[in-house]
Amino acid sequence: MVLILSAFCKPCMFPPPYKYPVSSTPLDHNLATPNINYFPMGFTSNCIHVAILVLSLALVSTARVLDPVDHSSTPEFVRIQGSQFVLRRSTFLFNGFNAYWMMTVAADPSKTHQVTEVFRDASAAGMSVCRTWAFADGSSNALQLSPGTYDERVFQGLDFVVSEARRFNIFLILSFVNNKDYGGRPQYVQWARNAGVQVNNDDDFYTHPVVKGYYRNHVQRVITRINTITRVAYKDEPTIMAWELMNEPRCEADYSGRTVNGWVQEMASFVKSIDNKHLLEIGMEGFYGDTMPEKKQFNPGYQVGTDFISNHLIKEIDFATIHAYPDIWLAKQNEDAQMAFMGRWMESHSTDAQMIEEQGILNWKGFGQIRRKFATIGLPAFRILFGPYLEF
Repeated sequence: MVLILSAFCKPCMFPPPYKYPVSSTPLDHNLATPNINYFPMGFTSNCIHVAILVLSLALVSTARVLDPVDHSSTPEFVRIQGSQFVLRRSTFLFNGFNAYWMMTVAADPSKTHQVTEVFRDASAAGMSVCRTWAFADGSSNALQLSPGTYDERVFQGLDFVVSEARRFNIFLILSFVNNKDYGGRPQYVQWARNAGVQVNNDDDFYTHPVVKGYYRNHVQRVITRINTITRVAYKDEPTIMAWELMNEPRCEADYSGRTVNGWVQEMASFVKSIDNKHLLEIGMEGFYGDTMPEKKQFNPGYQVGTDFISNHLIKEIDFATIHAYPDIWLAKQNEDAQMAFMGRWMESHSTDAQMIEEQGILNWKGFGQIRRKFATIGLPAFRILFGPYLEF
């Protein structure tokens, strides 16, 4: 199972103008290890140099980062082959970043230049994958105003994001819904409640047929959307690398992970029935459930209703993701403890990815040897190191 690690550092995720000077030095594609991938999103160059140094010590990989690819002329899609991403019959290795805000910003014609600037800077820095939202539910600047009712202005903002990504040779991972904010699960359940449907809590999102119908309708609307700029349907757009079912699903009603697992199976099958060209991932943080109880020791002291193992045994799911917020999950512990947790979290999921597919894309050999070096720099550097989105 191919595995992607994602960890967020909030200053990275906002649109320009950047808060701090931005390094103009591109990623060095000749290094044996992947380089850091965040600096177009707003960090000082000093932080960048420290993080690059630590990263080169930390990650052992025999593969080099590929040069940016031109995917605008040849309509080929990123695919999975064994434990590798593949593009045009060659291994596709990449650095990437999170920029959740792109659609909303692009919906304002006076701000579209901010999207263009980020893609331009990211491309110049050697980044080739961006993860962003294809949702905003029920808010004042929403894409989906109510079930099945959309703000065309915002949808055209997403069209612009896709077209600009294509222009700058950057692939997109598009997420369909959020667990909590920007509408998300609570908004879907509230829509059902407003329609007179008997729902109990936000976790009915995963089980109630009406709420699941709202979600399926949104998925279909996005996938079958015809871009007003490129005139290409999203399901036929190779600039889109993958769909994400949900950003960080959680379920308090069932900590075993079975409820979310049933939902993932149903919705993954639905997505693939509409679009079998694109890759699909869940959007998991990586918490363990009941499939392998002994793995729960790697959770940060609690469960969230997901099961990393069973969720990624679903055949329609093409690759795995994990997220990490050690300073939030272990807020009462010191930095050394948070660092130690982070090491265990990454190593455990790397092992799991290998177990699921009998091979994995991440090679964390040597991490234990340099863990002390992380501790000397401290957690903020560690969060910079893996933020906003480390992919290779």
